[in-house]
Amino acid sequence: MTSRTPLLLGASAGACALALTVAGPSMAATAADDEATGMVSVFHGVPGLTVDVYANGDRLLGDFKPGTVTKPQALDAGTYEIQLFKAGEGPDGTPALEKKVEVPEGADATIAAHLSADGKPQLTTFVNDTSKVDAGKARLTVRHVAAAPAVDVRAGGEPVFKGLTNPNQESTVVDAGTVNADVTLAGTDTVAIGPADLNLKEGSDNIVYAWGSADDKNLALATQTLGGMESSPNAVHAGGAGAAAVTPNSSDAWLAWAAVTGLVALTGVQVARRVSDRRG
Repeated sequence: MTSRTPLLLGASAGACALALTVAGPSMAATAADDEATGMVSVFHGVPGLTVDVYANGDRLLGDFKPGTVTKPQALDAGTYEIQLFKAGEGPDGTPALEKKVEVPEGADATIAAHLSADGKPQLTTFVNDTSKVDAGKARLTVRHVAAAPAVDVRAGGEPVFKGLTNPNQESTVVDAGTVNADVTLAGTDTVAIGPADLNLKEGSDNIVYAWGSADDKNLALATQTLGGMESSPNAVHAGGAGAAAVTPNSSDAWLAWAAVTGLVALTGVQVARRVSDRRG
């Protein structure tokens, strides 16, 4: 059983998107019991736009480049005004993107800056599924955040997700191991991105972002890895090709956070300006 939520996709077999700390795979940290916090990552999937990221007027990140994703970071629960400025322009300028987001206590989410299907920059918030998986398994999540039509996602040449559109995601649980994946135009064998080998470790959530622009011929994949979803500390590691055996992938806790997506993605995106000279 797969899950689809109106959120986002963007990915590359290397680096991932934009956010609050250093890029790369990471283990989601656990906040202290007495702290009302949520875990937040940021992905940058707008080609050609290096930005400084501000939250409530404070700079979180400078010179943040496309194709980068940050480690999860604990933020106090509450409402944040997220603003992206062209690098060096500062908070006195006009933001390239801005949006108010609600960080609920206990949430685990990724804020993605990306292009809409018709090429306009926007911000989308995705709830990350951190529920446990069975021994020898891993979770694979694909988010479509590219200026591109509907796509199919294949693993080992076989479709895993079909007809995925921007800004949506699909998720499934698969055997841990290496998967050769690519992205094709929906209903065809025309490869749009890839192929790329994905190393799916046991007990991890492997989030793949399809990002960029089909018209500008810069479509790419980026990956974000979250750990700690093993069903037991002594789970046996499994190899294999990572065949996509679809299983239910949501727990009561994850469904509860999915229900507050309306809070996490609180207001509509305000695009202050389009990326200049993006078309070539």
